[in-house]
Amino acid sequence: MDSQSPNASYERCIIKSFKNDGSLHRVWLENWQVPGRLLHPQHAKEDMWICVNDHTTIREADGKEWISRVPAVSFFIPGEWFNVVALLEDKGIRYYCNVASPPYRYADVLTYIDYDLDMVLLPDGSSFELDRDEYDRHKEEYHYAPSVQDQVIEGLGRLQDRIAAHSQPFDDDEVRRYYNEWKARFAADGDRRQA
Repeated sequence: MDSQSPNASYERCIIKSFKNDGSLHRVWLENWQVPGRLLHPQHAKEDMWICVNDHTTIREADGKEWISRVPAVSFFIPGEWFNVVALLEDKGIRYYCNVASPPYRYADVLTYIDYDLDMVLLPDGSSFELDRDEYDRHKEEYHYAPSVQDQVIEGLGRLQDRIAAHSQPFDDDEVRRYYNEWKARFAADGDRRQA
């Protein structure tokens, strides 16, 4: 997953989210990082890590597993306190945005801490915040430090600014391009392990 050389191919990776106390929250078991040579210039400029998945297995903290219903393209921006998951649904692309710690990766695993606050951007352009009550409850339960609370609120504001400005990564055409290029590579190889 660490390979960003111009000739790199898609690399399989696992995405893990944790809670502030270090406990596991959720794991996406099969994702593919988009190689650097295929990144949109703005995404490359921000050193984004972009992962594609399609009907991947998701494991919850309690061990239960389920399969995602739709393809997704996820955007992780080093240094930013949010990440963006573009869900390719029948009615259009829905962006589910997690307010979270900046991503960290080691080997083929990408991790972040989920801070419960979320934003959703719908295909019709409307957006709304989710789970403020969960955030308020968890900041007490998990003892979020004041500095973390400040970063979370700042991250939410920066995310809202990007949504309002329709700036990257909120670009349906690019999301579809990433997915379609990955799907074409998968179809050509005939085996996702070779993507």
